[in-house]
Amino acid sequence: MRLHRVIPEYEGRVILKVRPFPLEVAGSGPAPRDILEQEWWLAAIQEPAADFAPYEGDDWPATTLPAFEAAWCAFRQGEEAGHDYDLRVRRAFFAEGRNIGRRQVLLEVAEEAGLDARHFERAFKSGEAREAMLEDCRSGKERYRVRGTPTMMLSDGTRLRHPITFPTIKERKVVGVKPLPCCGEGCLDATRDLFEDALRHGAGVASG
Repeated sequence: MRLHRVIPEYEGRVILKVRPFPLEVAGSGPAPRDILEQEWWLAAIQEPAADFAPYEGDDWPATTLPAFEAAWCAFRQGEEAGHDYDLRVRRAFFAEGRNIGRRQVLLEVAEEAGLDARHFERAFKSGEAREAMLEDCRSGKERYRVRGTPTMMLSDGTRLRHPITFPTIKERKVVGVKPLPCCGEGCLDATRDLFEDALRHGAGVASG
C-alpha cells in the first residue's frame, strides 16, 4: 500500500514494476492459513491505514496462482489499471475475506475495477498469463536470486531495503518480532527514500 500511495509523487520520474513471485512455485508452497493468520496482526500494525480483517470463510485459497495471472492481465490494460487491480486483489483477500484463488472472484474484482471485461477474460483464459507469470518467477529466482517476498530492487538488480519487519516462527508459531523500523505515516518517508535511491541510480523500481 505504501508504494501505491507514494508512486504518484514520482510520476514521470520513477517507474514501478510489479513482478510475480509466487512462493508455491518458487519456494515451499503458499503460506498455510495457521501461520499467515498469526502474521495478520503484524501487517495491520505496520500499515494501520490499510484495511485488514480476519478471514472468516471456510474457503481459504488453495492456490494464489490465478491471482498472479489476473494481475498480469490487468497490467495489459495499462500500468495504472494494473496497479489499481493489484491493490484491489490484496484488499479482497486481506480485508474482505474473498477467495482470490477462485477465477470468478478475480473476474468480479476486474469488473469492480472498471477493466475491459472482454479483453480481461480473454487474456485470463488464453494461458498466456500463466506462462508469462512463471517466466517472471523463474527470472526472479535464477537471475536476481530472489528468495522471498516482498523483495524490492532496482532494474539493475541492486537490492533495496524495504522498511518492514518479519516475525520469528518456530514450530508453526510466532515466537518473536524484531522492533518495527517505522509505523504508519512514518513509513511513507522511508518509502520515498527508496524512490530517491532509484533516481540517484537512474533506474526504475521492481517489486516482487
